[in-house]
Amino acid sequence: MSKFPMTVEGAERLRLELQDLKKVQRPRIVQAIADAREHGDLKENAEYHAAREQQSFCEGRIQEIEGKLSNAQVIDVKSIEPTGKVFFGTTVTIVNTETDKEVRYQIVGDDEADVKVGKISVSSPIARALVGKEEGDVVVVNTPGGEVEYEIEKVEHI
Repeated sequence: MSKFPMTVEGAERLRLELQDLKKVQRPRIVQAIADAREHGDLKENAEYHAAREQQSFCEGRIQEIEGKLSNAQVIDVKSIEPTGKVFFGTTVTIVNTETDKEVRYQIVGDDEADVKVGKISVSSPIARALVGKEEGDVVVVNTPGGEVEYEIEKVEHI
């Protein structure tokens, strides 16, 4: 199976969620199932069925996170010497050449992407256009509204 890139922060966030699921959520759900069993007939016990559904979701999420972490190639961009070149994990400031609007994105793994906080997936059209380019380069991004030109203003390792 191939490895998928992930930032150090993304991997740590998944580890914390996994720890919470195993040490807090799982025992809480087991206790809820035990409490519901004490109420008698399980066929008509809504609390029991709800707790079992929560358990199923929790166990599925644990498996999903463990799978992601086992297939992750964690990349610490801070440990790489800055060269001005865009690659996975770097934070890039780009300027729209027509509107002079400046935006800043960090290029992250698919699971970590959140445009609202400035994190875009490495497989997004903007990231694919930026990767491999350097500060000062002009890139053309194909968007649903047409082609947009951006100039790479700054590449940071933060």
